Amino acid sequence: MDHSSDAMLPLETLRAFDAAARTGSFSAAAEKLNLTHGAVSRQIAKLEDWLGLKVFDRGARGVSLTIEGNRLHLRTTEAFALISSNSDRWIEPRGTAVVRLTSIPSVSGLWLMPRMAALENNPSKLRIVLDVDIRQADLADEGIDLSIRCGRGRIPGRVSVQLFEEHVFPVASPELAKEIGRGDPARPMGRPRAAAAELARRIALQAGLAAEKIEDFIVAEQ
Repeated sequence: MDHSSDAMLPLETLRAFDAAARTGSFSAAAEKLNLTHGAVSRQIAKLEDWLGLKVFDRGARGVSLTIEGNRLHLRTTEAFALISSNSDRWIEPRGTAVVRLTSIPSVSGLWLMPRMAALENNPSKLRIVLDVDIRQADLADEGIDLSIRCGRGRIPGRVSVQLFEEHVFPVASPELAKEIGRGDPARPMGRPRAAAAELARRIALQAGLAAEKIEDFIVAEQ
């Protein structure tokens, strides 16, 4: 049975199932959803056909969930509750200052997200709409107010403020670090590009790259 993204169940099918499970009746579910009894019945049949199992036991007094149907209802209840509790994040708020901010993943996860609650709960009722991305966004075209990116900040027509500095350094196993570190201790500091190229060579060799590919890689780095 094909359950790929091209064969996903429509939301109305799950809504019909949820309503029938809560009311215990296709007729009551149809009334609640402003549908006909036949429409609800067809949605449930579609669901059962997609799952390959029964979710309801039909009876003269209504319907009741099977064991599998009860399991599914627990999951759909959680899903609808999650959608409901987070839907306010998709609706433009009224009476609050909305700031649209884009940031790179590393800064978002390590620095920005832990501070989001404090920023949004301050007396000014700030609301931050966050977009996590690595590309250089066009602020005007995409309606973005602020952008956090790595770089020198020299962008024409934009005001840049340095938040912090980034320190980058190589990390290697003790054995590799000892081998690379042989020779003049001042060499890596005096020639950082040469040291980086040597480290790149070692990594490329360990990765099994061909000799000519290693040379191309080092030339590109230098």
